Parts: sequence; C-alpha cells; structure tokens
Amino acid sequence: MQLLQPIQNLLNRVTGYPIWEVALELLVIWVLVYALVRFVQGTRAAGAMKGMLVIFLVLLVLARLLSGGGDDGGRSLQRIAYLYDKLAALVALGLVVVFQPELRRALIRVGEASFFRSSPTEVSRVIDAIEQACKLLSRAKFGGIIAIERQAGLGTLADTGTKIGAEVSAPLLQTIFYPGTALHDLAVIIRGTVVAAAGVQLPMAEPGDMPDPSFGARHRAAVGLTKECDAIVVVVSEETGNIRIAERGKLSRPLDHEELRAELKLRLATTTNGKAKTAAEEATERILEAAEVATTVPTNTKETSAKEEPKQEQKTTGEEAA
Repeated sequence: MQLLQPIQNLLNRVTGYPIWEVALELLVIWVLVYALVRFVQGTRAAGAMKGMLVIFLVLLVLARLLSGGGDDGGRSLQRIAYLYDKLAALVALGLVVVFQPELRRALIRVGEASFFRSSPTEVSRVIDAIEQACKLLSRAKFGGIIAIERQAGLGTLADTGTKIGAEVSAPLLQTIFYPGTALHDLAVIIRGTVVAAAGVQLPMAEPGDMPDPSFGARHRAAVGLTKECDAIVVVVSEETGNIRIAERGKLSRPLDHEELRAELKLRLATTTNGKAKTAAEEATERILEAAEVATTVPTNTKETSAKEEPKQEQKTTGEEAA
C-alpha cells in the first residue's frame, strides 16, 4: 500500500484543483509553447527545441505534482523537485549555448519581420516578371537565383549586396543575370514588388543536406537560405537550364515556365494581403483548379501528349551544376 500512496496523493492533488484554474494554467502554457515554437520555426533548432520543450514541460508537471502530496508534510518526493530545480537552470543555459546560432537567426527574423504585403495584382505582376525572366534564362542556359522575401525579412542579407530599389521586371532580371555583368553570379532579393538588392551572397547548405551531390553553388545557396527562413528561392541551372523552386530546405523537381508560374502563384498566395489562408481555403482552391483543368483536358489531349515527351527529356537531363 505504501508503494501506491504517492499515486493516491497525486490523484488527490489533481482533483483538488478548481477546474477553471487548471484550464487557465493549461491555456497559459499552451500560449507560451506556441509562441516559442513559432519563434524558432524555420531554423535548424526547431525540431530539437520542440522535443526538449515537451520533455521539459512533462518533467515540470511531474515534479510539481509529485513533490508535495504525502502525509509527511509534502516531503515524500521532494528529491524529484530538488533535482528538477537545480537542473532546470543548467539545462536552460545549455540550450542557449548549443542553439546560439539558431536563436540569433530567429531574433534577426523577428526584428526584420516584413509587415507589408502586396496586393494580388502586384503579386501576379511579380510572378509574371519572374516567369518571363526564368524562361529566357533557362532557354539560354544562363544561371540565376532569385530569393523572394515573405514574412521573415532579408534585410541583413540585402545589405551585403548592391542596392537596386527598382520595380521587378523581366528585362531587369535578365540583365542582372546576363553572363559578364558584375552581379550575375550571386542572388537577387525581391521584396514586395521591388528588386531590393543584387549580387547577394546567400548562406550555403552543407553538401550532406543536398539531395544530389552534383548540385552546384546556386542550388546549395537556395537550400541554405530556405533552411533558415520562410523565403522562396527560384534557381536556374547554368549547366542544364532546369528551373527549380526551393522552400523549407527542399528543392522541387525541374519545372517548365508554366509550372513555375503555377507553383509561385500557389506558394505566394498564402501571404497575400498579410493573411495566411486556411488549409480549407487552400484545399478548395486546389479542387477548383483541378476541376478547371479537367474540363479543358479533352479538347487539348493531342497537344498535351505531343508536348509531354520533349518536356520529360528536358527534365531528365544530366547532372545539375551552377
């Protein structure tokens, strides 16, 4: 019976709390956890921080509940609370030291958060310019890398390049990435409807983070940036002319210019007008788009089948390099 006494004491303590007090405490804890997760979201520390946070909260609850419920004046499991109190500060300090680079990047993202959002018309105009520019770059096999700023600001990176401050247009992007120009080797940053900077050095992903070791510097830079923030990066291979999109540290398959436009429209629509669309809204839009495509397929079956083979040959060309 003595072995079951701590469990009985725990149950008595839990049932002794007012329901509204428990609900309020759980709400506060949930808000704090959510804020911390959003704070580190998009950094390499996100996964580890989530796991450690869950363990930390479980130990906190157990330590507080198990440490004071016995007939001996609350000393039955005081050793657990004592160890927890002593180790909590050391663990918190250790987390700051271990995840210092990721926390620094998260703080930079908070400080640079972009509150301006473009209208749907402006977003469509930017997508048109990127599509037309990438179409020419791909056809001519000119390398290019375009970073599109979203919620996390890229001001610190833009400061390392050459300030442009001009409206986004296909001729401007084509001129920047034309071989021989001073800025063609590095990245362009687009903020809203403006080319904020060109000749920007982006953080590089480790070779082990790449899906294919043959990917070159542009692809590594695209993956490296999107691992650290929520930006979208469009990269054109100088070797094959293939166009890919990088987001959240992942590279898409090779895209043609029409697929590029569709993907950019889908991914950038979630930040239009400063509001993120709900999952239901996105699902509805995808269903409507699929239905629209389905109604047009029968009339264009022959044309589509004729275009499929060249498209596949382009997408399966040899190794990518920047």
